[in-house]
Amino acid sequence: MAAQPELTGVWCPSVTPFDQHNKLDIDALGRHFARLNASGIDTLLLMGSIGEFASLTQQERLMLIREARQLSPLTMVANISSTCVPDMLQLAEAAWENGYDAVMVLPPYYYGQTQKQLLSYFKALDKQLGGKWFAYNFPARTGCDLTPALVAELAAELPQFIGIKDTMDCLSHNRALIEETKKVRPDFTVLSGYDEYLLPNLLAGGAGVISGLNNIVPELFAEAMHAWRAGELTQLAQIQQRIGKLMAIYTIGDDFVTTIKTAVARKYDSMSSHSRNYGGELTVEQCAELDRLLM
Repeated sequence: MAAQPELTGVWCPSVTPFDQHNKLDIDALGRHFARLNASGIDTLLLMGSIGEFASLTQQERLMLIREARQLSPLTMVANISSTCVPDMLQLAEAAWENGYDAVMVLPPYYYGQTQKQLLSYFKALDKQLGGKWFAYNFPARTGCDLTPALVAELAAELPQFIGIKDTMDCLSHNRALIEETKKVRPDFTVLSGYDEYLLPNLLAGGAGVISGLNNIVPELFAEAMHAWRAGELTQLAQIQQRIGKLMAIYTIGDDFVTTIKTAVARKYDSMSSHSRNYGGELTVEQCAELDRLLM
């Protein structure tokens, strides 16, 4: 029997709560995780883009890795992306010490990278990480694309490289990643980074989705995966339509992180809506629009 991809299904890239003094709010994170733990989702991703990793100090990130692992029995992955490799390796070591299942890394950002540079970077990093890892493809933020050919080459050579989050608003890119990596590694995991690509990803042979909406409606995505695994396609189509409508949340306000946090705060009263992105607070009218969407 061919090896199967690891860490499949629906992941929640968790928001990172802050208190009124702009400090990490671990109590609020515990309340948030308690709901996610019971929702039926498969995996938690700590400090992703929606988790505001880029605005956290190294010490805050180390603290989050340590504290978060104690708050959930779910499979957990830590995003250790940074422009400083020693910082990344320190975060990876903390993840292994605290029982994380894998880490996730973006390609170098700020400086544009050629495909040759990306191959060199990931091969060198693989030798140092000390465990299983996912790549994080987000060209809109990094300025470079992890192409299907490049990812397949890395997957064929590096056994510890077990998957990728493809945050690219292009179904054909997601599908090509799935097709090319399957040629060399049937156990390689390709996850979409766009919520509404869950069903297209699965139909193309992918492994699932890493969805910001899981902070708000994790049960919906857990239900979708249950329907998929049970072959209940009519139910899955209905859920996919609901997910499509909920995608409008990303058009409310100037900052999707603050919008997602506001939705969690209004729906569950478990955390502050504050983020470290400036100027993203929702107006009264935008909050009303958010409430209508989540009814």
